[in-house]
Amino acid sequence: MKKIYRAHILFTRERTRFEVLENGYVAVDADGRVTGVAADLASLDAEDAEVVDFGDRLLIPAMNDLHVHAPQYRNQGIAMDMELLPWLQNYTLPEEMKYADTAYAERMYRRFVRDLWRVGTMRTCTFASVHTESTRVLMRLFQEAGMGALVGKVGMNRNCPEGLVESVEEMVRGYESLINSQFTIHNSQSLVRPIITPRFIPSCSPEMLRACGELAAKYQLPVQSHLSENKAEIALVQKLEPESTCYGDAYDRYGLFGQTPTVMAHCVFTEGEEIALMKRRGVMVAHCPTSNLNVTTGIAPIRQFLDEGLRVGFGSDISGGHDLSIFRVMVYAIQMSKLHYQRDHARSFLTLSEAFWMATKSAGSFFGRVGSFEPGYEFDALVIDDRELNHDHYSLLERLERFIYLGDDRQIERRFCRGKEIGEPEWRC
Repeated sequence: MKKIYRAHILFTRERTRFEVLENGYVAVDADGRVTGVAADLASLDAEDAEVVDFGDRLLIPAMNDLHVHAPQYRNQGIAMDMELLPWLQNYTLPEEMKYADTAYAERMYRRFVRDLWRVGTMRTCTFASVHTESTRVLMRLFQEAGMGALVGKVGMNRNCPEGLVESVEEMVRGYESLINSQFTIHNSQSLVRPIITPRFIPSCSPEMLRACGELAAKYQLPVQSHLSENKAEIALVQKLEPESTCYGDAYDRYGLFGQTPTVMAHCVFTEGEEIALMKRRGVMVAHCPTSNLNVTTGIAPIRQFLDEGLRVGFGSDISGGHDLSIFRVMVYAIQMSKLHYQRDHARSFLTLSEAFWMATKSAGSFFGRVGSFEPGYEFDALVIDDRELNHDHYSLLERLERFIYLGDDRQIERRFCRGKEIGEPEWRC
């Protein structure tokens, strides 16, 4: 049934400014797509539509997380005094080994998916582990919750603990099992789909990287991985792939750099040829500011990326990052851009509208027409009740800004994904 929602509507059609409709209306069809947004009901086709009035609430697009590690969920907020590679070896990989146990995976993944719901994230690009059956559990939970997710069974067969080594043949069989799963019908319209996920080049042999590229091409699946996060990592890639001209070129040689939709996390030290290649291939950047701070990798040049036309969204990068909330990630991104501005006044820091656009419309574009209230976009939305934040005498934009900086999940009253209201998952955790 067609529905029309009334509220104070805020979204970013463009990255430089907000669209603000006080007591506005957004119409959503039976397929969960926006058919119109207007300042008055008379401007919309309201015949046979149910009108839902949210009163003085804010209605905004839901959040999108382009880079998160589900099996690292339990490690949030620990080992934050280590750099990337020691952190991986001493904390992250040992935790991921536990996901050979599907009962453990079910318990942890229920908590993970429920917390994503709690913070208002309706779509994610998610790393699972190397374990096929545990990855299947995670995909099923996303589907049961009604939330959108691209879920990757991680590929790795070198420079990792024996318990996480998987042969190329096992990796391919596992992926094809997930692709043909009853829970993840291979359909571009499915809310939950596989995404090809080589962990990063140091953990994958050339044969595994080649097989990942072949899977992506054969099934026209997207790709996710890590890029230029740490100088020691970049030096190792140069050693392992000496014929490549840069880290991105190494992925590109295996068909993993924009041949199908691709998102690369971090890109802290991406420059020159690598930026040009990403732009040419349409590779998206997942900016993970909390993680970059915690594991001391550096400050990604986000203003330069935006100025040069790269696609950029946000990732929480649990558990390098310590907080699942993309609202919090927005704040960190703005603050880090101000630090970058102090070093280079030629490039301005991020504005609130730019950060919001990155979290919604820009990141949402990786999932299709997601992240805006423009006609034809899927209705992913949050209803914000900010009365506890004492919003009297503030403009609607100031109310939104205060929620982003001061609010939390207690102010998120309702959540929608593709037009369907998503209630709290009822699993026992």
